[in-house]
Amino acid sequence: MRTHEQFTIIGAGIAGLTTAIALRQIGLQPTIFEAAPTIKALGAGLGLAANAVKALQKLGIAEAILSAGRFLDAFTILDQQGRIITRTDSKRISQKYGIDNFTIHRGALHRELLNQVADTPIITSKRATRVSKEGQRSILHFDDGTEHSTDYLIVADGIHSPIRQQLVPDSHPRYAGYTCWRSVIDSTGLDITAATETWGINGRIGMAPLADNLLYWFACVNAQPNDPKMRQFRTSDLLRLFGDYHEPIPQVLARVKNENLLWNDIFDLKPIPRYAFDNIVLVGDAAHATTPNMGQGACQAIEDAVVLADELNKGGLASDAFKRFEQRRLKRTHYITDRSRQIGQVAQTQRPIVAWLRNSVFRLLPPSMNESQLKQIYEVDF
Repeated sequence: MRTHEQFTIIGAGIAGLTTAIALRQIGLQPTIFEAAPTIKALGAGLGLAANAVKALQKLGIAEAILSAGRFLDAFTILDQQGRIITRTDSKRISQKYGIDNFTIHRGALHRELLNQVADTPIITSKRATRVSKEGQRSILHFDDGTEHSTDYLIVADGIHSPIRQQLVPDSHPRYAGYTCWRSVIDSTGLDITAATETWGINGRIGMAPLADNLLYWFACVNAQPNDPKMRQFRTSDLLRLFGDYHEPIPQVLARVKNENLLWNDIFDLKPIPRYAFDNIVLVGDAAHATTPNMGQGACQAIEDAVVLADELNKGGLASDAFKRFEQRRLKRTHYITDRSRQIGQVAQTQRPIVAWLRNSVFRLLPPSMNESQLKQIYEVDF
């Protein structure tokens, strides 16, 4: 039993909260520190694939979360005129791998995760800046000058984690080459039942229905990092870029309010060689932030929680469990990070002839090739 050992989690996002749920299920009582003054979800919508749903089922919280979201019929990639490039039938995939193509508002997911850790201490306004050692214990240092001592530290504070930066000095976030806008709108009357992405020469735009007649949409455009012109973009600018794309893209953008636009450049983390550092372990985006092109960012964070708890539950030193966790997660997360970045590069081409060739080749690919990639992602062993 580890009841006498102290486990601390940095970060109360999806990775941190899911890890806390997993640890509680094996009898541990972690403490969570969060940099923000209040706990709230950032972002708009997200998708959870079959592998993430399996992880939620393993944690025993799938029913509560699935009831707050929506299952979609298919995921289709289209060209600028609305012609199909590739299509994945969600019902068929679900029959083989389990529930797939499930969407949920990020805020709803965050609320459900918080409900599951309602009696877990979450201390806000505590931004960890570095860690030091005192004997066998780790000392967390916060930007308000305070400290916290713990036996074991789980770092889940995202892609810009100062602790990861300290442990792996060359692990800088890398720009993907494109910037992104997104929001959630009321989709009443639009009759959108499937998730889609449209690949055009002005940029890429995707949409996914959520529960309660809501629709999550995003638009990605190639740009220099932190481009001031992109920072000033409004709905009218997006309509100018995407207004001649197929229906219902113009209708969706016409419903977007400027004050609801979320904008950020897209980054990932070049795969790092280690996640475990004695009594410290990295999880979620702090370990393996990926571009959103495979919809696996949140999914991999949830997987991390299940695998970490599984290794800790085997007994022995927690530091050894952290190392076994690393061994189980490195290859898989590295593959997803690299593959997702490649997909983004292919999807974001703005050269008409290259886009035409890409679309033509994708249309000729047999379904078995897509199935092979899905198999690598969805057949996860917990």
